[in-house]
Amino acid sequence: MNDIKFGEILLPGDEDTQGKREKTVRRKFWPAFRKAVRHIPFARDLVAAFYCALDPETPLRVRGILLAALAYFIMPFDVIPDFFAVIGYTDDVAVLAAAFAMVSGNIRPQHYEAADRALADEPLASDL
Repeated sequence: MNDIKFGEILLPGDEDTQGKREKTVRRKFWPAFRKAVRHIPFARDLVAAFYCALDPETPLRVRGILLAALAYFIMPFDVIPDFFAVIGYTDDVAVLAAAFAMVSGNIRPQHYEAADRALADEPLASDL
């Protein structure tokens, strides 16, 4: 993928776009994650990013970038279809890695704590 594609995918969008992405991410993140978890080398970071994106204290631009990356991860259309086992997730991993690099300073310890609870299958609050 080239830089132009990353730039298109990771646009934060306006509040309406972010609202639509947030609804989609809330609804589809966990089913997509469960299907892909064994192919993703940074599952903990991905789940922490999910909680960061839903945290109302996260800056709007950061939320927008994370929601864009997470929406790309869960969408059925893809540059490389995910049903191609390991190689199918390479574009998702690239998009998520680019998003993490852009916003990593905003993913706080409480987001990682929530991710650890989720990955340990502990009951979760619906929001932070």
